Amino acid sequence: MLSLIKIFLIAVWTFICSIFAIIFIVFDRSFKLYFGLSPVYSGGILKISQVKVQKSGMENFEHDKPYIFVSNHSSQFDIPVLQYSIPNKMGMIFKKELAKIPFFGWQLKWGPYVMIDRKDFESALKSIEEAKEKISKIGMSVVVFAEGTRSKTGEVQPFKRGAFYLASRSGYPIVPVSISHSNKIMPKGGFKIKGGQIKVHFDKPIPTNHLTNKKDELELMDKVRSIIIKNMEK
Repeated sequence: MLSLIKIFLIAVWTFICSIFAIIFIVFDRSFKLYFGLSPVYSGGILKISQVKVQKSGMENFEHDKPYIFVSNHSSQFDIPVLQYSIPNKMGMIFKKELAKIPFFGWQLKWGPYVMIDRKDFESALKSIEEAKEKISKIGMSVVVFAEGTRSKTGEVQPFKRGAFYLASRSGYPIVPVSISHSNKIMPKGGFKIKGGQIKVHFDKPIPTNHLTNKKDELELMDKVRSIIIKNMEK
């Protein structure tokens, strides 16, 4: 019963914040207000859900520069955790199905985020190019869940190349991000929200201006995955 109340309150809060987000998008094309709303929205979700976030490694990256944050993914709560934790202007690459959700999906589509069709390779490449342009134009960071989908077990699944292709195209550093225990709060396929603590660790940025080919990207992909797993085990 408590989980149903939390889900209802989250839905109401999401609707309210989506309305404000759309208004901000219309009247502020710099997206300053939109980015400012992000930690307020995510902080509200975490408070409603009785979830606390333990952050570490915040000193490892500058808070006013663009990065590509590459993270593991095992729960719906990974998104608000990162929105709440990352002080940089931050966008995400989201699946196109979300754009169909009234108000919430509309503000994603009209805002500085990047929509991707995971079933269409050519479309996915165009989305990566769009992300590169938005990073350069707005000076925002981008969060990418490198597994492509949520892990059912909480263990880090094989990575997809997209984040590293984006890094090679943009030249922006990658920050490996390790999220621990979010699957215990709300695992994939579940609707029960348990209160608790989620840990998030930010490792040091890795330069990407040396990437010249697919082999370099794949080597970096393996390196970042290993760092994320190592920091989850701490």
